[in-house]
Amino acid sequence: MSEHTDLVIVGGGISGASLLYAVAKFTDVDDVTLIEKEREIAAVNSHRTNNSQTLHFGDIETNYTLEKAEEVKEGAELLAGYLEGTDPDREMHSKRSKMVLGVGDEEVAKLEERYRENGFGDLYPKLREIGREEIGELEPKVVEGRDPDTELKALQTPDGYVVDYGAVAQSFVDDARAEDGVAVHLGTAVENVDRTPDGFTVETDDGDFESDAVVVAAGSHSLQFAKEMGYGEDMSLLPVAGSFFLADDLLNGKVYTLQMKKLPFAAVHGDADVHDDGVTRFGPTAKLVPALERGELSTVSDFADVFGFSPASVLSYVNILSDRILFPYVVRNLVYDIPGIGKRAFLPDVQKVVPSVDVDDIERAKGYGGVRPQIVDTENKELDMGEAKITGDGILFKITPSPGASTALKNAMTEVQAVLDFFDEDHEFDEAAFRDATIENFPRVDDAAEAADTDAESDDAAAGDADVESDDAAAGDADVEDPDDDDRVPAEADD
Repeated sequence: MSEHTDLVIVGGGISGASLLYAVAKFTDVDDVTLIEKEREIAAVNSHRTNNSQTLHFGDIETNYTLEKAEEVKEGAELLAGYLEGTDPDREMHSKRSKMVLGVGDEEVAKLEERYRENGFGDLYPKLREIGREEIGELEPKVVEGRDPDTELKALQTPDGYVVDYGAVAQSFVDDARAEDGVAVHLGTAVENVDRTPDGFTVETDDGDFESDAVVVAAGSHSLQFAKEMGYGEDMSLLPVAGSFFLADDLLNGKVYTLQMKKLPFAAVHGDADVHDDGVTRFGPTAKLVPALERGELSTVSDFADVFGFSPASVLSYVNILSDRILFPYVVRNLVYDIPGIGKRAFLPDVQKVVPSVDVDDIERAKGYGGVRPQIVDTENKELDMGEAKITGDGILFKITPSPGASTALKNAMTEVQAVLDFFDEDHEFDEAAFRDATIENFPRVDDAAEAADTDAESDDAAAGDADVESDDAAAGDADVEDPDDDDRVPAEADD
């Protein structure tokens, strides 16, 4: 017997959870069902150990163009606003200093050009140029032991949100489940999605679901489902496994390095863990793996389904991996996994952030890192640096590499309208309420300035009151002390 629902969302990571939140809380869709194969929400790539825990605003990501940064910025502010409004005790996130570091004359010049001439200083009012002295005040270990003759500069911002995306995804689901008509099925694997005359049948290992519309937000598996239904034939995936090295407490916030624009992977950075500021993570490294999930051998055959072994896929891989920048990068990252040799090879990247670190101070993190589904355009035989959405008749497939977690709420906001268009009857999305619950809570420079002005006015008013009281008191003292005031009774007479 099948269960009927208006909308099925496949996947309980940050992408699926954010869409569930948007639909359940801010639309009039009656019934929505989330299906997740793991026994808990956000157990794969959204888990806090499997990503960099960074909320990407585009301010210190030096491979972003200004146009890309503008797109990412709103998405980050939506999520940051949600955190500010729902997590005052910082159980899902922490907020620290964040900077991108320029080392040497060439890198410093690039940072200055980016900030002053390329528009990033105007786009991000909180972003500041800081020199060696202030860098040392914020991050002593970044300056300690560094050659004093080496030019040093950073672009720094206080908006260093360190996020437990798994906890945020769970929060989205909890908020959604408070609404009527929301069902969440955990530990339920989707085996097939079939089109029917009235919509779709979603077959699982725990029964079937009939639905009017479907959204597949299952990471790398989204393209697998799409291909099984005849979509995404001009796409493949380059699965990239990210890893980290761990050290003791070395940094107070996030310190990024400059990134090569041609690489789709994050630049090496150091940051304190969201729940343990006594641990510093360095990375990520990026290793190509023939699997859709790290450590899951069963997903090797899933990768084969996605790859397809077509001439177009093979030629695309050859073209991409023969690139003179990407190929050495891939080989270097394979070396990082070799016991003993790996951390010695990675050490210079760590020392660029913290010069005093020795090889014995870092260890390969076990159990850290997920797999990012980097999209391959097999028609043009190149990497597609962005996210991918495949829209069919009543069905949407989402494939979200970085910064997909940072822009999860923005993606949900735009996808809601696409989902509502799937239905025959009219439904509405209350975007104003959605924004009130998210981006309206994001603290801006104007808000801080206004608060400072208010405090100053209060101080002035208090000072004014104090002056009046002092004047009155002084006048009173003068009256008592003035022997020429015939209208006053001498103090002795009161006795």
